[in-house]
Amino acid sequence: MTPPHRDPEPQGHQHTHSHGPAAPVSTHLRKVIAAVLIPFATAVLVGLVALWPNGAPGHERTGVGFDRQTQQGKVVSVVKVDCKDVNAAQLPVSGETQPPEDRPASGGLCEKATVEVTTGPDAGRRFVEVVQPDAPRQLREGQGVVVAYAPDAPHDLQYSVTDVNRKFPLILLAGIFALAVVLVGRMRGVMALVALALSFAVLTLFILPAILQGSNPLLVAVVGAGAIMLIALYICHGLTARTSVAVIGTLISLLLIGLLGSLFIGWASLSGNTDDNTGLIHGLYPHIDMSGLLLAGVIIGSLGVLDDVTVTQTSAVWELRQANPTMSAKQLYRAGIRIGRDHIASVVNTLVLAYAGAALPLLLLFTVAQSSVGTVANSELVAEEIVRTLVGSIGLVGSVPVTTALAALVVSADRTGVGAEAGASAPVRSGRGRRRRARS
Repeated sequence: MTPPHRDPEPQGHQHTHSHGPAAPVSTHLRKVIAAVLIPFATAVLVGLVALWPNGAPGHERTGVGFDRQTQQGKVVSVVKVDCKDVNAAQLPVSGETQPPEDRPASGGLCEKATVEVTTGPDAGRRFVEVVQPDAPRQLREGQGVVVAYAPDAPHDLQYSVTDVNRKFPLILLAGIFALAVVLVGRMRGVMALVALALSFAVLTLFILPAILQGSNPLLVAVVGAGAIMLIALYICHGLTARTSVAVIGTLISLLLIGLLGSLFIGWASLSGNTDDNTGLIHGLYPHIDMSGLLLAGVIIGSLGVLDDVTVTQTSAVWELRQANPTMSAKQLYRAGIRIGRDHIASVVNTLVLAYAGAALPLLLLFTVAQSSVGTVANSELVAEEIVRTLVGSIGLVGSVPVTTALAALVVSADRTGVGAEAGASAPVRSGRGRRRRARS
């Protein structure tokens, strides 16, 4: 059978979609982009040097919450005993401080666990931990645990189980994540993991100690976020004009988030001190501006999603230009913004659901209390998250038209890039039919 006849596509319009390196931009545009990024990168570097901490300041441990001395331990044995026969001085593994006279006189069988300290100066020391039948966390023989040490307590009560050891499942899960990223992303995946490690290093070695040392949390967050942005984007996506446009779009959006966050955190009188953890931080380091810490969290929390949005929009405009070099800046913007609208819808929904999922127990408590929506939203604990979510979402929404417009202007104003792209769109006369495109 003779195959049906197909009219060949005009040679000027033959192309295939490709996600390889972008076509080069002209020297003039490189200079314009460099004129924006070099001062910014220099300012970030100067900020890192000026604000670099000498390490987190020391303090005398309070023995409250996370501020306790801890060691590793192991459950040696667990036996069932009648709760009536349990020594009333022992505390349950849940960490409750309920007085013995207020506890139920009987409640079935309790567990009497013998725990051995495996690290620290008292390694090998054993103590007994009593677990009541209604405790949320039960112990089993051979289980690794985290034990808290209270040096001022009586000898027999100095050690108590405060948590279970979850290091192995967490490390295994992290290994599975890294393997999946490398298998799917290949070299890009490896670079993404490197960028993730460096971002975490900036967070732990610079941002957190600098805030504890007394530096302005907002200034530290801006400098740290700038460093993370430059490291992550250029390592993952290369030192190209495309990446530089995404960096500029992210920077503009972060400035918008910072301004809105500063305005509404002050206007809504949000103190940033809403739970036990922030209260403990304020007690240990009263010089820290908690509202500034809240704003710093908004900026850092928005950075990851911003990177995703700006890189996606920039890449979309670049690919549209390579697919059709005749498109004007206005046409590129319109096509790119249509892609961006879909991205906005999914990202905003993701942010709101992420907060709702994290705050589900709190929302359940408000539901049980039969509080109105207005009462719930007006409470500082919820209002803080509402401001955080909405300010971040406004920044994300604003990043789409800003980044799309920047990308459309750059590729449209670049005559060298157009010529290169036109050459790239012409078919190569070879068996494989591949195009050659230079790196940006």
